[in-house]
Order: sequence, then C-alpha cells, then structure tokens
Amino acid sequence: MYYQKNRTHAHTHTNTTYAQTPPDNILIVAVIFIVVFGIMAVFSASAPKAIGLGENPMSFTLKQLIWLVMGIFGALFFSNFDYRKLKPFSGALAIFVLIALAAVQFSPFGVTVNEAKRWLVIGPIQFQPSEMAKPALVLYFATLFSKDCRIIDSSKYAFYGIFAAMLLLIYMQPNLSMIVLLLMTSLSMYYIAGGSIKIITSLIALGVCVLSLTIRGYQLQRIKVWWNPFSDALGTGYNIIQSMVAFSSGGFFGVGFGNSKQKLSWLPEGHTDFIFAVIGEEFGFLGCFFLICLFCIFLHRGFIVAKKCPDMFGKILAVGITFSICFQAFTNMSVASSFVPATGIPLPFISYGGSSLFVSLCMIGVLINISKKKVQRIVHYVQ
Repeated sequence: MYYQKNRTHAHTHTNTTYAQTPPDNILIVAVIFIVVFGIMAVFSASAPKAIGLGENPMSFTLKQLIWLVMGIFGALFFSNFDYRKLKPFSGALAIFVLIALAAVQFSPFGVTVNEAKRWLVIGPIQFQPSEMAKPALVLYFATLFSKDCRIIDSSKYAFYGIFAAMLLLIYMQPNLSMIVLLLMTSLSMYYIAGGSIKIITSLIALGVCVLSLTIRGYQLQRIKVWWNPFSDALGTGYNIIQSMVAFSSGGFFGVGFGNSKQKLSWLPEGHTDFIFAVIGEEFGFLGCFFLICLFCIFLHRGFIVAKKCPDMFGKILAVGITFSICFQAFTNMSVASSFVPATGIPLPFISYGGSSLFVSLCMIGVLINISKKKVQRIVHYVQ
C-alpha cells in the first residue's frame, strides 16, 4: 500500500543526449586501403613520366605524399570537430570557393594545363578550386535542406545564385564532368531530405536539355568517339584505345606491380585520369575488383553512418560526402573502361593530384565525426 501510494507521486524524467561513440572502423580501414593502393599506383604510373622529364622517379609520389600528410592532419582535425558546428561556416566557404573560381578565370594566378584552365597557382601552392566546390556544395545544401526540403523558398535564393555562379565558372574552365558531379550530388541530398521524385526527375530532364544545348565541339566529339574510338584513333580516341589495351594485357591476374607497358609512352594520362587502366594492367581483373569492392564498402558504410545519425543535418551531410566521392570514383572507372564518354575527372584517393586527395580526406574526417554520434536515452526515476 505504501509503495503504491508513493509511486503515484513519482516523476519520470527522460533526457536524450548525443553520446560520443567509437568511429566506424570499417569505414576507416576501407579508406586506408584505398589510400595505400593509390600511393602505390601513383608511384608505378608516374615514374616513367618523371624520368622522361629528367626528374627523380619518386618526384610525383613525393608531392602526393606531402598532400597526403596534409590531408591526414585535415582528416584528424575534422574527425574531432563537431560537424554541427560547421553550419555557420557554410556560407563563408561557398563565397570563398566562388572567389577562388573567379580568380582562376580572371586573375594572373590562373594556369592552363592540357587546354583546361582549372588551376590556381599562388607561390609554391597549386590547387584546383573546383575540387573545393564539392565540400562547399555539400555543406551548404545540408544546411539548407536540414530545415526543410522546399525548393521554392526565398531564404534559399541567395545560395542558388552562388551555386549557379559556381557552375558557370566551372563551365568556363571547361569542366563539364564536375558540373554533372555537383548536380547529381545536390539531387541525392535533396532526395534524402524528403524531396519529391517528380521534381528530381524534372530537374534531371531539365539538366540534360541545358547540357545538350551548351555542349561544346570537343565534348560532342568525345561522345562520337566513345561509340567508335577507331574513328579518331590518333586523336580523341587514342586514350580510350590505349586504356582498353592495358586492360586486355592485364588479363585476370595482371602483369605485376610496376610492369605496365602502356604507362611508358602509350597512355599519356596514366597517372591521373586513366590510372585505373594502369591498375588493370598491373593487377588484372582481381586488382580492379578489389578496388571496386573497397569503394562499395565505403559507399555502404557511408550510408549506414547517415542512417544512424540522429539529426537531419548530419544525415544529409553524410549522404552528400559519400555520394560525391563514390559517384566520382565509379565515373572515373567507367571512363577508363569505356562504359561512358571520356571526362577529366580523377579517381578519388588514387589519381595523382594533391587538391583532390586533400579535399577528399577532409571530407572523410567529417564523415568519421558523424559516425561518432548516436542517440543515448537516459531515464531517471524519482520516487
């Protein structure tokens, strides 16, 4: 009787807090394997080019290792920096990237390489601002769509204008593949936020129409050559043909690490855009399959991190990071395998290029930080 009487006056308090949990170790291990694989591939694919330039065979690899160390520090910083505190910086980062992209086109610091003006050189530092457009887009869209998924919203118009200006400046480089990557990433984030399938379908159709109208001559030539590379075997179709030769030479087991012949002089971009072909020749089908599986594991774990995240901002941010990296990876591998027309998009963590490696590792750090956050319910009974 006494217990029942006092129980009627008891109060139950339930508090929900964010508990710090261990990071997703499977995700971390997958990224480590990919990065190590990438350093090995860069060394093997770039050594002949370095020798041809009269440089140390390790010159490209050493530069990549410097960016790797910087990227590791960036990943460690962001893995311990609460991702929710990134919200206030979303606008500033977007404006910074926009200014950097404008500097590439309209300042003497912009540098043209292989008929594409994508690099910004300030002293000893050379990087691609378009690579920074990926985290800027992901962070800002996560901030916008975490509130609501309405597209027609006056509070979002300012960023739409900044985003459109980014796309225009990237188009001027030209870098159509990066535009497609940014657009597809934004649509994936909109969908996770609760967006309408009809609106997404309509936007994709509109995007295809706009890209079809704005496509340039050399881009149209790439599409034509994709259907029949031998129609321009010594021109636009050259890289595709040599890439196919590399895969066929590799067979199932590959010719062995460092033994690729295509990288010697037949595959000009063997250490950057077509590094997957060199991997296919040296490690064969097994090596390619292993690398694809690593990216699939990364994709799977990234979506699990998003699913377990307790707040919408973290969910959208995790999906944006995971999708942008994996979409870029599978696009590059599809280009090297001639499944899609040639683009100038690098293979994340693998291709030679400090900007891509550094930015990707920083994004991984944010994803790791998101994986640490889960909901813990603490119930207190007061009698």
